Amino acid sequence: MPGLSEILNEVNSGVNSGNAFAVNTVRLKYLKQLSDATGRNTIAYYSCFLDNTDAKNSSIIDLDKNGFMATIHKLDRKKGLDLILHTPGGDLAATESIVDYLRLMFGDDIRAIIPQIAMSAGTMIACSCKSIIMGKQSSLGPVDPQINFIAACGVIEEFNRAKQEVSKDQSCIPIWQTIINKYPPAFIVKCENAIKWSKEMVVSFLLQNMLKNEKDKGKKAKKIVDYLSNHNKTKSHSRHIGVEDCERIGLKIERLEDIRSVDETKNTDIQDIVLSIHHSYMVTFSHLPIIKIIENQLGNNFYLNRTY
Repeated sequence: MPGLSEILNEVNSGVNSGNAFAVNTVRLKYLKQLSDATGRNTIAYYSCFLDNTDAKNSSIIDLDKNGFMATIHKLDRKKGLDLILHTPGGDLAATESIVDYLRLMFGDDIRAIIPQIAMSAGTMIACSCKSIIMGKQSSLGPVDPQINFIAACGVIEEFNRAKQEVSKDQSCIPIWQTIINKYPPAFIVKCENAIKWSKEMVVSFLLQNMLKNEKDKGKKAKKIVDYLSNHNKTKSHSRHIGVEDCERIGLKIERLEDIRSVDETKNTDIQDIVLSIHHSYMVTFSHLPIIKIIENQLGNNFYLNRTY
């Protein structure tokens, strides 16, 4: 299995041989290999967020739809879509709009592939797909919304705690007044609406695709959303939810290690290809001033550069 160092060596070898764009060549090679092996379209949606730089643009934003429009153009949509996700999440409205667009383009025939991490709204996108392909190293995350990097559920919990403590002992009022006054006007209502919207979105995504043919699909969708959105259970918005927990709560998971090529006569290791794709994007982010890439197996792509 090619590791990060092997992919880096492959890129450096190309550069030393005169290919100044070797890092792009390597990514495209593995994207095409995956598409050929599955017989499906492949779009990688990759964000450079692990180094905590440029948090705004590395998140899911409305501009990203332009990237999906560019990469879906000229694809044979009858082949469906495998969407490789590596994202910290982002804006709820942008996420909903992107999911709606992808469904209009490919219907229900979309699978999410998680090589490493798809958090928050990235998890929401994964929940809109017919299945989620995860390896032992893969993680999703809680979908409780964040407003200006503040957990909306945490704000509501804090506010409710303030009401309870003040009702029991009014001497607590000055302490809680100092805390609550830090919130801008209507912030509590904004948090409540965001929580409700987030839950409704994920339930709707699950019922429209992943669970649409399941018996008791409403109950199953509620179980999934109750876990993913329950701040008391997950404790932190950055909590990593691994493949076994994703299976346990009822998400339709395909194990990356078990995915096979459409041509069974070929001994193609899909896991190797997916991880090679992942490493090629990590190398790209270390070589180029890019914060986000949306790219398909034909080489059509959309880049968003870092802002300094």
